[in-house]
This record gives sequence, C-alpha cells and structure tokens, in this order.
Amino acid sequence: MKQFITYTSWLAIFVLVTFQMSCKEQGVKESKGENSKLIEKSDSNNIERDPYTEIPEGMETPTGMVWVPGAKFTKGAVIQDKMAMNHEGPAHKVAVDGFFMDVSEVTNKEFRRFVEETDYITVAEREIDWEEMRKQLPDGTPKPHDSILKPGSLTFKKTKNSVPNLYDFSQWWRWTIGANWKHPYGPESSIKGKDHHPVVHISFEDAIAYCDWAGRRLPTEAEWELAAKGDKRNSIFFWGDDISLLGENANTWEGEFPVENTQKDGFEGSAPIKSYAPNSLGLYDMAGNVWEWTSDWYNTHHYQNRPTLKKCP
Repeated sequence: MKQFITYTSWLAIFVLVTFQMSCKEQGVKESKGENSKLIEKSDSNNIERDPYTEIPEGMETPTGMVWVPGAKFTKGAVIQDKMAMNHEGPAHKVAVDGFFMDVSEVTNKEFRRFVEETDYITVAEREIDWEEMRKQLPDGTPKPHDSILKPGSLTFKKTKNSVPNLYDFSQWWRWTIGANWKHPYGPESSIKGKDHHPVVHISFEDAIAYCDWAGRRLPTEAEWELAAKGDKRNSIFFWGDDISLLGENANTWEGEFPVENTQKDGFEGSAPIKSYAPNSLGLYDMAGNVWEWTSDWYNTHHYQNRPTLKKCP
C-alpha cells in the first residue's frame, strides 16, 4: 500500500538550493503517478465526507514512521498568531485522509546511502548547460563568464547592520560556487561528523528522486500541516501559544535577524535530528531547524483567490 506512505524531504533554512516558493500562475496542486488520487483527496474542498482515520486493516506501521490520523481541521494561520504572513491565510477547513510519515528529517547519512546506491548527482552538483539554461531566461540574456557559470547553491550570510527591508532576501542570501549537500557552506566545508544532521541543498527534483528510490512520496501542504499541528490544531505552535518556550522546542533564529543569532536554542546552524522533544504524534522538528518540501505548487495568493468553501458540519 505504497500510496499511504508519506516521506517529507527537508531543505535547510540557511542553505537553500532553490526557494520553496516555486509556483504556477493558477496555484494548482501537483499530482503524479499512483499517489495522485490520494494527494488530490487529501487537500480537497470536499469537507463533507469523513476522512480515513484508522490504519488500514492488515497494515503495519513501517519502521521509522508514525501514523497521522486523518481529520477535518482548519488549515492556515490561527487567529491569535500576530506574526503570520498574509500568504498564510485566510484559514479554511480541509479534510485530510490518514497517512504515514517519517519521524524526522532525512539525514546526511541516509541521503549518502541513496547517492551511493544510485550514483545520483544533485542539481547543485551538476555542470551547467548554458543552452538549456538560456531557455529559462528572457530573450537576449547574455551568457555569463565561464568563471561564474559553475554549479553551486545559495548560502546564508549575516549582515553587519540592521536590515530595514526584510522583503529583500538578497541581503542575507549569496550565491556560492561549490556549495552542495556535501559542502553546505562552500567547497572548503564538509559534513564530516554531521551524519545525523538533516541533508541540505536539496532541490525539489532531488527530493522526488530520493522518494522514488525509497518507495515513498512528498506530503501535500495540508498533510504536512496536519502532522505538524498534532493535537494542538488551534495553537500557534505544536506545544501551544507560548513563544517564550520556542528555544526549548525548536531550532530557530533568536535575536535580531539577520544580524545576530543568540543561539539560545543551542545551535546557530542546523541541529542533529531529535535534538528537541517531538510533538504529540511523535514527529520531530515540525517547527524550526529546516524547511520542508511538499508536493504542492506554491502561489502567494492561493488562499485569497480560492473559491468560497462550504462550512464544515
């Protein structure tokens, strides 16, 4: 019953390969292969039916995963979350079927096994084909010099002074030639001693390739949010609304962003998996540490432009 198995791939918030906010104009959901029926159903506007909550008869929980019971719940930022961004609302009711999910991020060790068994080369490691790249650029774009037309990724950099415009991401992201999952900060860095840290610099294409190899899939946004909330579906965080407990429960930026990270939570970069307590479902790092890929296409205005939904009974 492979279609019930969900794998969440993780992308570090401080060393992105490509932004999570890739989108289609209409904000449609991506559905492919044998999982498409379940994916479409899991983030459906059909909230009148009862979602599947119990593990299917005869199925056992796969090793390293937990069952997330299906539910009808309010997706999007809760009303008391004053830090929520506009694209995180308006909140709306959805019905999600139950599914299995890995208990933690995929680690460097796990991803290394995939690479060794398949000889896979990630997007950030591949030589750049200018003829292919130019198809994605405006007509007339000049070819960059060969010295910079090399594979790499985005890495995070602190600023020396306060940043008045937090919408200008270029102030804290920089293109680094040679940065990839094996060299997260650039060619001189390594992941030696970081077997249990989440793998980073992973593109959507890389995540899908890993999932195909592992016999799993990415969750939809609705599935991920249901899993992250646990039994705190009306709270800001999976432990409640108390932001003073942030450093005890998640690896996040604390201090003035992007000038100084106080490391109150114990880490400046990524943290090893299971460094903090899990949520009520037994899932780790469902807040903080790294960004997660989902199967959905992203559209900033999707919530605002979607049709009015029927009320949940």
